Amino acid sequence: MIKKVAILGRPNVGKSSLFNRLARVRDAITSDVSGTTRDVKKRIVTISGDRDFEVLDTGGIDYSSELFSKVAELSLRAGANADVIIYMVDGKSIPADEDKELFYRLQELNIPLALVVNKIDNDKEEENYWDFLEFGADRTFPMSVSHNRYFNDVYEWLEEYIPKRVVVEQEISQSKDIHNFEESLIDINTQDEEIDNDIRVAIIGRVNTGKSSLLNSLLGEERSVVSDVAGTTIDPIDEMIEHNNYNITFIDTAGIRRRSKIVGIEKYALGRTTAILEKANLVLLMIDATVGVTELDERVAGLIDKHRLACLIVINKWDIREDKNYEDAVNDIRDELKFLHYAPLITISAKTGMRVHKILDQITAIFERYKQRISTSKLNDVLREAINRHHLPSYNGAYVKIKFATQYETKPPKIALISNRPDGVHFSYKRYLSNFIRSRFDFEGVPLDIVARKRGERLEE
Repeated sequence: MIKKVAILGRPNVGKSSLFNRLARVRDAITSDVSGTTRDVKKRIVTISGDRDFEVLDTGGIDYSSELFSKVAELSLRAGANADVIIYMVDGKSIPADEDKELFYRLQELNIPLALVVNKIDNDKEEENYWDFLEFGADRTFPMSVSHNRYFNDVYEWLEEYIPKRVVVEQEISQSKDIHNFEESLIDINTQDEEIDNDIRVAIIGRVNTGKSSLLNSLLGEERSVVSDVAGTTIDPIDEMIEHNNYNITFIDTAGIRRRSKIVGIEKYALGRTTAILEKANLVLLMIDATVGVTELDERVAGLIDKHRLACLIVINKWDIREDKNYEDAVNDIRDELKFLHYAPLITISAKTGMRVHKILDQITAIFERYKQRISTSKLNDVLREAINRHHLPSYNGAYVKIKFATQYETKPPKIALISNRPDGVHFSYKRYLSNFIRSRFDFEGVPLDIVARKRGERLEE
């Protein structure tokens, strides 16, 4: 079992900066604004080349408001479940009684604990470090995360508790390059199918639609801070569970606002949410049942379609919707989310847990369809049936013929129509073929891409 190292401390002492430095990525949002980090972020880190551990970036421990108190409780819980704790303080200020009380409280956990005095940026400021020895910590380290000073001592201390990686020899097989279309079109059905059981699910939507509540309900624990304050979640956080032999990683993303409504650090969250869509396989689009579909929801739907992601539309707060006419509600939402015509819809209450348990089954079923392969023979049988029902129109008076079709990619499924005049296959006819293929194969929740090419023509993304 990989060791967990939690970084704890009061707000604005540099926890997220240390997290980013250890993870060697700009992952956690850093800001001078107190309370920037509100949920627990995780990342696997390697030190000394062969020692792996999971570093946890926690929110600042502060009890000045109801929201911050929830953040503090979540942070302390992460510390209690960790194997090693780094408690950070601000070396530019004098030791605070609040820090001492928290540090002594953590000592009672009997977990390896070090006090890191951050912001010791130069030799003169190193004098401040001595004041913090009064904490009586077993190990106290000066550090400047921003200036990359004094890291080696901390690494050496961590090595005492982080074991070396156990190396297991594995047979490495070379895979064929399935994207080489220079000579001829590659049928994906001729390629060996690899095991693909990792699903990355992005939970997105406007602020305060219940994304964090849904994540907590799916996981069966309070993993993400929940509050009526819009914009509580700023950093996206990841959590993995197993279901139906799949590893499902949930990403609880920050709520998307109109650009004119983005204030301060939330501007970082918008860019991060968009970036996460590029890494996701599947999206849960959260809609507030008490508000309905807004113009911004429609734009988000367009973003999902742009990234060609599998999707499940989740209508939350159904328990408090006054008008519970399901059919009318679905028709209204379908009409306004035209980009996601392929996505199934489920009404839930993340607060009460109503129908939340069905979401996991939906996710794995949609992903199965997202990566499915259609045999070339069956695909061409359906193609011939579609053409017989509705012939291709001519193109500038010229005869247009589709010779055959083949699937050349998955996630999403992509089908190439091999034609004598690809430009003559109008987008409206491709849409007709897409709908016809959907009527014969199960692609619910999945976008379907159809392109027209000449034989031997290279297919590019």
